[in-house]
Amino acid sequence: MELAIEKPQSVIRLYDENTGTWRFIKADKESAKSMEIVEKTLRSLGLSKNEVRVYLYLARAGEKKASEISEVLSLHRTETYRILRDLEKKGLVSSVFEKPLKFIATPFEKALDVLIKAKKIRIRLLEKRKERLVGLWLSLPKFETEPERKEVFQVLEGEEQINLKAEEILSKVQREFLSFLSECDISSFYHSGFLDKLENASKKNIKIKLLTDYSPKSCFFLEKLKLKKTEYSVSPGVEKLPTFMLADGEQLLLLIRKDNGKKRVAALWTNYKAFIAAMKTLFQNLWESSLFEKSKLHIKTNL
Repeated sequence: MELAIEKPQSVIRLYDENTGTWRFIKADKESAKSMEIVEKTLRSLGLSKNEVRVYLYLARAGEKKASEISEVLSLHRTETYRILRDLEKKGLVSSVFEKPLKFIATPFEKALDVLIKAKKIRIRLLEKRKERLVGLWLSLPKFETEPERKEVFQVLEGEEQINLKAEEILSKVQREFLSFLSECDISSFYHSGFLDKLENASKKNIKIKLLTDYSPKSCFFLEKLKLKKTEYSVSPGVEKLPTFMLADGEQLLLLIRKDNGKKRVAALWTNYKAFIAAMKTLFQNLWESSLFEKSKLHIKTNL
C-alpha cells in the first residue's frame, strides 16, 4: 500500500501561543496559488527569496521575535537578523521597542508602494546615467574586425523579457510580420498592449498577419481587438503548437511552455535562416488551410 505524503508547500505550520504547541494545516489550493503570485511579484520588485518568506510571515502572523521567525522558517538565527535588518532598511519591517525585541511588518499595500517607488527611482537614475555610459563605451578603443553576419540564438526567461523582445522585433520590422498566437498566450499579449501595436504597425504599410487557434478564448480576444488593417485568421487542430513570430523572414521568436501550455517559461530568439524558413513554411501552410475555416466564423470585428 502506498502512503500519501503531502508536499511541504501544501502544509502551513502555525504556533499556538496559548497551548505552546505547533499546528499543521493543509493549505487551500486557491490560497497557495494566490500566495505564489504575491511571492513572484515581491521577487520581481527586488526582494530575495528569504526576504520574501520573512516579510510575508510577519505580515500574516503579526509581531514576532527573531527566534520565532527563525524557528518557523527554518532559518539560521544570524541570517534571520540580517534579513530583518535589510528589510528594515528598505522600509518593510519595523522594530518594536520592548524586551525581548520584536519585529512588525509594514502593511502589504504600503510595502508595495515602497518597493515600486524604489524601483522607479533606480530606473530614473539609470536613465540619467545612460547617455554618459554610452559615451564611455564609444570612447573605448575598438578592435578592427570585418563585419560578418552570424547566425545566433538567444534564450529569454520571464514574461517581461519576452514581451520586450516581441516589441523590439515589431518596432524594427520593415515589410512583413507573421505571428501565430496560441490560446495560452493571446490574452497576455492583449493585456500588454502588444496586439494594439500590431494594428498600429499595419497602418504603416507593413504586412501584418495574425493567426491563432480556433477556440472560444482566441475568438473572444479577436473580437475585442476590432482589427481594421491587420489580417487575421484562425486554424483548428493546432492546440499544442507554440506561439511564434517572424519578422521580415530574418528574425524568429519562439515561445516555450511546459505543464501542457499552462506556464510560459522561456522564449528562443534567432536569426538562423534555415529555422526561420521552416517556420515560415509552417505559417503559410496553416494560413492557407485556415482561410476556408475563417469563412465559417462569426467574429464581430471591423475587418
